[in-house]
Amino acid sequence: MPAPRDGILRRCSLPEESPRMRSFRPSFSRLGIKLFVIILVVNVAIAGLVFIAVSRSLDQGFIEYLDRTQTRRAETLAEGLADEWSRRGDWQWLRQSPRAWHHLVRHQLWPGDAPPPEGIERRLGDPRDFVLHDARGLPVIGLPPDNDRDAAELRWLPIINNGEQVGTLGYRPPQQLMARMDRIFLSQQRRNLAIIVAALGLASLLLAGGLSWWLGRRTGGMTLATRRLTEGDYSTRLTERGGDELSHLAHDFNVLAATLEASREARSRWVSDIAHELRTPLAVLRGEIEAMQDGVRPLNLDSLGSLAQEVGQLERLVSDLRLLSQSDAGALEVQLAPLDLADSLASRLGEAEGWLADEDISLDTDIDGPAWIRGDTQRLRQLWTNLLDNTCAYTSSPGRLRVTLARQDESWQLCWEDSSPGVSEAELPRLTERLYRVEGSRSRASGGSGLGLSIAMALARAHGAEMIPSVSALGGLCWTLTFPAITDHQLRGTDT
Repeated sequence: MPAPRDGILRRCSLPEESPRMRSFRPSFSRLGIKLFVIILVVNVAIAGLVFIAVSRSLDQGFIEYLDRTQTRRAETLAEGLADEWSRRGDWQWLRQSPRAWHHLVRHQLWPGDAPPPEGIERRLGDPRDFVLHDARGLPVIGLPPDNDRDAAELRWLPIINNGEQVGTLGYRPPQQLMARMDRIFLSQQRRNLAIIVAALGLASLLLAGGLSWWLGRRTGGMTLATRRLTEGDYSTRLTERGGDELSHLAHDFNVLAATLEASREARSRWVSDIAHELRTPLAVLRGEIEAMQDGVRPLNLDSLGSLAQEVGQLERLVSDLRLLSQSDAGALEVQLAPLDLADSLASRLGEAEGWLADEDISLDTDIDGPAWIRGDTQRLRQLWTNLLDNTCAYTSSPGRLRVTLARQDESWQLCWEDSSPGVSEAELPRLTERLYRVEGSRSRASGGSGLGLSIAMALARAHGAEMIPSVSALGGLCWTLTFPAITDHQLRGTDT
């Protein structure tokens, strides 16, 4: 029989890739390239904005600093000149000795014997940046401005002695000082900032390249594995490293691949098992019909009864398969309504006492009730029948069946236990697999079609119940079914 077509993933006829081609495959994926570009552009934009903001901040902040510093020095120098006027009485000594002016400015701005500081601080105290006029406005000392524009921009402070203005001190504003110093400080800071921005851009380039290369390797493996998966190779797996989202994605991919692989194997085994189950009654039917045609067996009621028995077996198998397919599709017809689980269970067990007695199986019950749940009377009866079938088919005589029903918190717990033979713990999870028998036989001498427990599990789930197998204390198998209970409030609301 040909393998069934995969209904989950289509098989794609893609050209196979040679090992040489795989070795030359670039490490950067499209996602890695996009990530590289995004990181690089964002970092460059941030670095550019930082450069512009810091440059403007330096420009304005430095001018303000120079303005405050120059004004403070001019005020200090004006106080010192007032003291000199008080002591000498005129400015003639400065007109006769320009060196005295340099000495006075240095002494007033940097008192003591320490030399003036280097750099901008010293340039702010340059005697050439100050101009002294007498009380009549005539120049006393200081170099004249370079042009009329500079002269108009000079700032002036009065020199007061005993409440009388004895002169005027002029000093250059910071803008003129910056123009004359060629903005040395700002140029140096901008250069340093440019170096920092360039280093940041280079670091961003390396970071984006490394990250995109790493991501390209991770996603490249996922892409190749996904392609193999679409081609039907469900054995492919991804390496799970670390605990990030990509590792979680790799884990989910591996789980999906394992599930698809198990589903394909189960589907293949399912079709094979169904073919085997159908082959036996069809072979019996064909043999009996050929025997009647050849005259080996007479065409009478007994022969027709045997044929009807095999047809009935086929009908039961088809009905079971239809129920399971409806359960898988979520279309199983179940009419849920409030009912007494204890009454349903006790009624079916009472009807089966004669059947169990014929199989030499004794029945012990401990059923607590009433046990109200939401259920379907016919489906529950079908569930009890399947469990009884399984007990009668796989319990050696003389045997025992013990059924208990008790309240557990917000649910009702049913324990269905039978005597030996038992089932190993390794085989317990497989008991509800379709067409699975513990002994591995396909003979109907020891049971039915192998779908009874699968149907029982589907019926239990339709009622919102859990059905868990375990080893029975009686030596056989124990099924524990937990049904959600209906509260008294819910029951009264339903009656209303």
